[in-house]
Amino acid sequence: MIILACVAFALVLWLASEPLLIELRRGRLRRRPFPAEWREIMRRRVPYVHTMPADLQLQLKRHMQVFLAEKSFVGCAGLEVTDEMRVTIAAQACLLLLNRRAGYYRKLRQILVYPGAFIVDRVHTDSIGVLQDQRQVLAGESWSHGQVILSWDDAVDGAAVADDGRNVVIHEFAHQLDQEKGHANGAPYLSHRKGYKRWSQVFNAEFTRLQEQVAAQQPSLFSDYGATNPAEFFAVASEVFFEQAHVMAAHYPALYRELSEFYCVNPLSW
Repeated sequence: MIILACVAFALVLWLASEPLLIELRRGRLRRRPFPAEWREIMRRRVPYVHTMPADLQLQLKRHMQVFLAEKSFVGCAGLEVTDEMRVTIAAQACLLLLNRRAGYYRKLRQILVYPGAFIVDRVHTDSIGVLQDQRQVLAGESWSHGQVILSWDDAVDGAAVADDGRNVVIHEFAHQLDQEKGHANGAPYLSHRKGYKRWSQVFNAEFTRLQEQVAAQQPSLFSDYGATNPAEFFAVASEVFFEQAHVMAAHYPALYRELSEFYCVNPLSW
């Protein structure tokens, strides 16, 4: 009994101390000098970063050091992953962690990188319930069991053109935040429970408006893909929030406020 009690106590002690040990390790990573080679990659590949306030640039670099130490990158279809790929993707992914209690995408283990768009085969149920094989060409995908899949070509394009509201890395990592609760439904964890009612009202209204615009073939600030379901709308809106903040704030002020509170940043000031 004494031995079992000691083992149980040791286990409890280890479980209690693990978050502290993780944070101590992350603190050491954040204090390391940011490699000059990484800085040069960001200058060439992610010019968006240099429009940000200096304190956010520093915070971003610190987050990247933890992210790159903890997440594994895997090349697919013969692609050899380089530091240029890792840093370019990490810089965009870590934008979503600024000023937040960064969990560093708690469920994420791997980023799979293809040279370009990749093909997936899916079974789709049509409107009358018939199963059909469907082939899709994708630029990115986020899985709830710990993987993000990206096209390197699209990741580069998303970083290079910083004001078109289209960024596959932001899109897929927004899904990761949404999936932290187990499934993506457009309602990620919020900092306050009372915020869910307002979030639901604002997002449902704008999602419905986008669906109506798509059905009527009317132009919108958001990609038509955002009308697919609430999870896709959240990811598409996140792209626009970071890349077209002034337009979103002017035409969708309530949506902009919700995303600004969620992401804890105000890109209008960048």
